[in-house]
Amino acid sequence: MDAWSTSIPARSSYFCRAPARTGATSPRVGWLIVATDFASEIADLRATLKQITLVSDPEALRARIALLEQEASAPDLWDDVESAQQVTSRLSHAQHELNRLDDLAAAIDDLETLVELAGEEDDADSLAEAEKELLTLRKQLADLEVRTLLSGEYDAREAVVTIRSGAGGVDAADFAEMLLRMYLRWAERNGYPAKVLDTSYAEEAGLKSATFEVKAPFAFGTLSVEAGTHRLVRISPFDNQGRRQTSFAAVEVVPLIEQTDHIEIPDNEIKVDVFRSSGPGGQSVNTTDSAVRLTHLPTGVVVSMQNEKSQIQNRAAAMRVLQSRLLLLKQQEEAAKKKELAGDVKASWGDQMRSYVLQPYQMVKDLRTEHESGNPSAVFDGDINGFIDAGIRWRRQAQLQAESEA
Repeated sequence: MDAWSTSIPARSSYFCRAPARTGATSPRVGWLIVATDFASEIADLRATLKQITLVSDPEALRARIALLEQEASAPDLWDDVESAQQVTSRLSHAQHELNRLDDLAAAIDDLETLVELAGEEDDADSLAEAEKELLTLRKQLADLEVRTLLSGEYDAREAVVTIRSGAGGVDAADFAEMLLRMYLRWAERNGYPAKVLDTSYAEEAGLKSATFEVKAPFAFGTLSVEAGTHRLVRISPFDNQGRRQTSFAAVEVVPLIEQTDHIEIPDNEIKVDVFRSSGPGGQSVNTTDSAVRLTHLPTGVVVSMQNEKSQIQNRAAAMRVLQSRLLLLKQQEEAAKKKELAGDVKASWGDQMRSYVLQPYQMVKDLRTEHESGNPSAVFDGDINGFIDAGIRWRRQAQLQAESEA
C-alpha cells in the first residue's frame, strides 16, 4: 500500500485509482479524488432519520399494528365490507410506515459498509454507486420528513375532494376535467385507492363538478394544500379563432367523516331530492331515479351523489360527504374565532394558488410556495408530489410564523 492509500480518512472523503487514458497527450492522472464527505453525509442521514423516528413513534406503530391485526383476524370482519376495508387499509399503511423506517435504517448501514469497502479496495465503481445511493436516500428521507409535518387534527384522515369549474365557460369545464384526471393519476401513481362519487357533466365538454374519495391514511393532510383556485392559461381548443383563454376551477378538500366524530344531523334539517342520473349510462344509470341530492337547510350546503347503483347507496354516500363538509365547516369556524383573537395572520392562501400556463410558455407555478415545473404534461399526468410537499412545508412555516406573532 502506497502513501496515497494510507492517507484515506476512515468513513470520509476517498481517493481511488483512475484508469490510464490510452493515447492521452497529457500526463497520466493516477488518482481520482472523490470529494463527497461520506462520513458527514451519513451522519446527516442518521440525524434526519432519528428526528423522523421520534415523530413517527415506532413503538406506537407496532402497538397499532398489533391491534389492527387482531381486528383483521376477527371471523366476522367481512360482515361489514366498508369497515373491513378500512381496517385492512389502515393495517397495510401502518405496516408500510414501520417497514419504511426499518428499511431506511438498514439502507444507511449498507451505504456506510459500501463506502468503507470501496475505500479499502480503491473501487471507483463502488464509490459511484454509493453516490447514487446517497442521493436516493436523501430523497426518500425528504419525502418521509414531509409526513412528520402533518400534525393537524384531521390530517390523518382519508379525503373527499370536490372540483368545480369556475369562470371561463367551456374551457373552465374542460379544465375541471383535466384536474380530476390529474388527481386520480396522482392517487394511482402513489398507490392510493380513489373512487369517483359524483360527476356533473357540462353541456359542451368537461365537468361542472366532480367529487371523489381518496381512501388512504393522511390523504386529507396531504391533499388539503391543494384546496383553492387553480388557473389555466392556454390557446382555447374551443375557440375557432385560436385565441388565448384564461379559465378557473376550484378545489375543495374535506376530511372523511368517521363514526367517532358524532356529527348528528336532524332529519328536519335535511331536504332530500331524488332524480335521474346524468352522463354515461350503464347498470341502472339513467334508467331510474337513483341519484340523490341532500341540502342542509341551516347552512345551505348541498351534496349530490349519482355514481352508485342504487338510491340507498347514493344517499349513504351523500350523507357521509355532507357530514364531512359540516365537520370541516365547524373546524373553520373554530379556526376563524382563534384567528380573530390572534389578529391578522400573514401569508394567507389567497384566491389563486396555482397557475398552469400552456401559452405563450410552458410553466406550472404555485403562487404561495414559488415551486414550479416546466413540464405541464407531466403535472397533468399526476406528477404533483413536488407541489404538495412544498405546500405542506409552506403551510407549516406559515403556522409557525402565526404562532410566533400571536
